[in-house]
Amino acid sequence: MSSLTQSLDARGVARLTLNRPEVFNAFDEGLIAALTQAYVNLGADPAVRAIVLTGAGKAFCAGADVQWMRRASESPLSWNEEDAGRFAAMMAALHDCPKPTLAVVHGVALGGGAGLVAASDIALATPAAQFAVSEARLGLIPSVIAPYLVNAVGLRQARRLGLTASRIGAEEALRIGLVHEVADDAQSALTRWLDELLACGPQAQGDLKRLFSRLEVGPITPETRELTARTIARVRLGDEAREGFSAFLEKRPASWMPKKDPT
Repeated sequence: MSSLTQSLDARGVARLTLNRPEVFNAFDEGLIAALTQAYVNLGADPAVRAIVLTGAGKAFCAGADVQWMRRASESPLSWNEEDAGRFAAMMAALHDCPKPTLAVVHGVALGGGAGLVAASDIALATPAAQFAVSEARLGLIPSVIAPYLVNAVGLRQARRLGLTASRIGAEEALRIGLVHEVADDAQSALTRWLDELLACGPQAQGDLKRLFSRLEVGPITPETRELTARTIARVRLGDEAREGFSAFLEKRPASWMPKKDPT
């Protein structure tokens, strides 16, 4: 049985399902490799418009697999450095994917599972979902997921979550910015978010993600102004922008809009 299942629908929505329900979809080397390859491949596939990550069974992702952590504790520093590097590459593949990425959380998202949520562009949760940056309970630290967590919730909230390792509910996750919506019917909410994403130009979305990854909170420097000006000047002359303007003026759907089912 694959640790990650994958599908692609007619609109270009790829669905990835963490598929280790017997261990609440905890990470091991196999799942990390499968997720990394999936985000790299889907990000490069022009047929893919958005990527949705979910978990099979009762949980989204319980973080690190106990047996994986045991192997790490019994291995030399060189093995641990290579292993942690692979985990970091997986997080980067998700965060840097040029396609919009979404996480739909039910049950628990612990440790690295919370990291997946923080690294996704959009995160939805059911009301009963719970989140924790739980590494300190095991004498560890959330090192690899830390940059994504800080970006999602801010430094003070990230410190609080990491230092206490306490669980928070979906509403608190919404309040601090770890998720964007809490919905009783997560699938209906997901459909609404996907409809909005698919109405936008896919090249523009990729350009936006690349630009935003280079921006920092703080003073807007001359270098930042130059970067943003050069970026929009280039984008304006692209085929997608020309199509977008033409569609607006002609009051018709843009070419990237999914075709409506005639039935």
